Amino acid sequence: MRLRWSSGEVVGWIVAVAGPTVLTAALAAWGGHERRDYAFLYLGLVAVLGVLCGPGPVVVATALSILLVDLFLVPPVLTLTIADGRDVVDVLAFAVTAGVVGLLASRRRRALLRSETLAGNLRQTNAGLARLNEEQAAAAQAALAVARSQERVRALEEVERTRRELLANVSHELRAPLSTILTESTSGLTSADGSSEADRRLVAIAGEARRLELLVDDMLDLAVIESGTLELRLEPASLGDAIDAAIERLHRTSPERPVEWDETAAHVDVLVDRERLLQVLDNLLANADRSAPEGTPIDIGVEPDGAGAIAVRVRDRGPGVTAELRPRLFERFAHGQSRDGAAVPVSTGLGLAIVKGLVEAHAGTVALEDHGGPGASFRFTLPLADGQR
Repeated sequence: MRLRWSSGEVVGWIVAVAGPTVLTAALAAWGGHERRDYAFLYLGLVAVLGVLCGPGPVVVATALSILLVDLFLVPPVLTLTIADGRDVVDVLAFAVTAGVVGLLASRRRRALLRSETLAGNLRQTNAGLARLNEEQAAAAQAALAVARSQERVRALEEVERTRRELLANVSHELRAPLSTILTESTSGLTSADGSSEADRRLVAIAGEARRLELLVDDMLDLAVIESGTLELRLEPASLGDAIDAAIERLHRTSPERPVEWDETAAHVDVLVDRERLLQVLDNLLANADRSAPEGTPIDIGVEPDGAGAIAVRVRDRGPGVTAELRPRLFERFAHGQSRDGAAVPVSTGLGLAIVKGLVEAHAGTVALEDHGGPGASFRFTLPLADGQR
């Protein structure tokens, strides 16, 4: 077992040995044997060692002091005998007094050391408590911030839920009167005089009623998509047949709009809900038809999109979409300005939001492409049927 002494302990032991020796030499040189007050000098040295160094150096200094005093200061010198009985009493008294002084000094030193240790522990404890208080305060602030954030999230969720319920309820309640308006207005268009004012008004009413019906249908579809209750009847369907059907429906309202597409590339089967796929194509074609100048074609492209997917691109030759509209293009009621400042209608304002919801429900993606040419190009992906992968 190795003993590790500090520099202070080493100095204490050196003083315990050297101090009595130096003091005895000085007293012997100055005639200390003729004086009797030298004991106080030894007692002072023992007391200092007791306070600074502990009991070990005190014992050594006391024993060495008695030995040196007997050898050099008590007649006869240089012998360990004492001729005068008074000197014997003095040496014994010195030994007892030095022992008591050293013991008291050592106890005082231990008390000081304990006090310093306790003070250090108290400082560390106070520092730890201060850190703990700071951490607890920070934790309390973080917990409060989290609680406030959770409360705001709950409030926003409640607002969103209420909005969706209101949207669904209003849309549902509008269906019945709109159906009645459509039925009654269209049934009166069979009068003999097709140029009559009444027929003109009935045609206008029927047209606006159809617009409202489309809006209500879109609102109901969006409410179903956002509520997560959309049900898809997935089955293999011909992508080319779906595109052909969508073009035919576009030509009912815009018979002069040319549509260019490659039937061979679209001769694949996709795993979709066919009615929902037609709804996606109808919205994108209607949006392109509204945005493009008269007589310009709409291009539909089909290409593979990695393993197990096909990509469909619908591109018009219109003014395109401005940079400020792009981040919110697929949000509800998104409208913006064309590059020349004119308003760009985007279906009922819900069409692209519905397209995004339906495509993502089919595990696909939809985005506005940067194709480097005029107009807007929307690209969406669909999963291929098992036999086409």
